[in-house]
Amino acid sequence: MLAQPPLSLYIHIPWCVKKCPYCDFNSHEFGAHAVLPEDSYIAALCADFDADYTLACGGDTVEKRRPIYSIFIGGGTPSLFSARAFDTLLQHIASTQHAGWLESPELEITLEANPGTLEAGRFAEFRATGINRLSLGVQSFADAQLTRLGRIHDGAQARRAIDSARAAGFDNFNLDLMHGLPEQSLQDALADLESALSFEPPHLSWYQLTIEPNTVFYSKPPPLPSESILTSVQDAGHALLAARDLEQYEVSAYARSSSLQSRHNFNYWQFGDYLGIGAGAHGKISLTDGSQPLRTRKHRQPDHYLRAALQPQANGLISRYTAEATPIPPDEIAIEYLLNTLRTRRGFSPAHFEARTGTAFSAIAKRVEYLRSQGLLCDTPFVNGWITTTERGFRYLNNVLEEFI
Repeated sequence: MLAQPPLSLYIHIPWCVKKCPYCDFNSHEFGAHAVLPEDSYIAALCADFDADYTLACGGDTVEKRRPIYSIFIGGGTPSLFSARAFDTLLQHIASTQHAGWLESPELEITLEANPGTLEAGRFAEFRATGINRLSLGVQSFADAQLTRLGRIHDGAQARRAIDSARAAGFDNFNLDLMHGLPEQSLQDALADLESALSFEPPHLSWYQLTIEPNTVFYSKPPPLPSESILTSVQDAGHALLAARDLEQYEVSAYARSSSLQSRHNFNYWQFGDYLGIGAGAHGKISLTDGSQPLRTRKHRQPDHYLRAALQPQANGLISRYTAEATPIPPDEIAIEYLLNTLRTRRGFSPAHFEARTGTAFSAIAKRVEYLRSQGLLCDTPFVNGWITTTERGFRYLNNVLEEFI
């Protein structure tokens, strides 16, 4: 029987001003003169949340109420919506939680924001709703690269957005920054990283551009740096980040202290539960009866998702907004757990593995010992009794993970 892990909430806003050529997320451009269906979409999100939250609580949101541990509002470009819209949604969610939940210092509510869609005054409006963390999609400070990436902001707008976020009281924020960009040299990549570090960000997501299917870059690949340059960028970048007191706690995530790590993403990486509401959102829900957790996926097209509001409720507790709800097979649960936890410096413990997967640690013990013998796994220095990758194992993480697949 599986124990119920912490529960997070992901909220998807699917619209953007312009689809980036590298983006494979569920994002949809809206016309220059189009009006976003903000009110109807927020109403749909509230109903979608109610159905999924009821499912997560086994049909009883009072006696079996589960606290929402963190919220992440992603997209698309969520910052296209008004603060009023998010206030309506957050107040609705708060009505299912304990008194004072929205003001709790332990609650992390992150809004993903595009520097090209924000005027300075809007940061304070977002902050007043209870949103207490921003994730700014800077990607680069170099104007030429931003143009190549199809971004709607320039380097100056990115810098102003960071300053405005701080001025509005966002002490906790993340900067998204990419490397391995078209024709980017080692010097260019480090200059971008230095620009980000000049703001002393509490958190940095620094990751390599990947070319994904069903994107413009996939059909028309840009000239990318060589493998030797990519390796040099990663080595020099990791050293620079460590020297500036940003500790790597996951493959592409760095924080100034453990308290500034992304609680929401860390719950994903520890194989926690998360409700996914909004067009195309994915979720993982552990049921109260201890049976196999469900993977959920909502209708992808925004129009289809909104039309679902007019349909009768589906059988049982599955939301009418849900396109798929599939039990995760037991053998896949253990694999998914390891694929997620080993991305972090913390790793996993035998007891945590058994509690989250329902599988005895003995099922993977031989593979763990083999990886130890190869110098790829070790006991973590951070938490007694936990297993993590060595520096070599972290560098060749794909080789480690392949042993469990």
